[in-house]
Amino acid sequence: MRKFFYMIAFTLFFGLNSCINPFSPKLIEDASNESILTDQKTIEGVFQNFRYSYNFKDTVVYSKLLSEDFVFVFRNYDVGVDRSWGKSEDVKSTYGLFQAATNIDLIWNDSYLVIGDSVEKNIQRGFTLTIVFSTSDVIRLQGKGNFKLRFNPVDSIWQITYWRDDTYF
Repeated sequence: MRKFFYMIAFTLFFGLNSCINPFSPKLIEDASNESILTDQKTIEGVFQNFRYSYNFKDTVVYSKLLSEDFVFVFRNYDVGVDRSWGKSEDVKSTYGLFQAATNIDLIWNDSYLVIGDSVEKNIQRGFTLTIVFSTSDVIRLQGKGNFKLRFNPVDSIWQITYWRDDTYF
């Protein structure tokens, strides 16, 4: 009888675990037991997906955050002028960063300003960004971004239409 019990337990154990693929784990969940990726139905969901895209170097997720008319603005301190580009250039530039870095850690800090309604929001938010290119080449930034987000009624999601990086080097 004991042998029969062990055989049933053995069969159940391996039968139930045989469908687990250790090379294809479940989506990682954070401490609050929420999925890391969101459906972008909220502003906070956009920032959560933004963080995911940087930390996991995922340009597909990053691209979905940006509206088709997206504009990125940054200050070129070498020549003292503002530069800007659109979505395709930004995704290409971000892809280059993701490929060059061995590790990226983006942490969102508090929002300084939130203005808007149920269709458009302007948000100024702080962040901490660490980019590791090699053990001897690590960049740590404390910055602030000025974001404009718009609700996309076709997909029922929020997307970033404008990002001004106010990080001072």
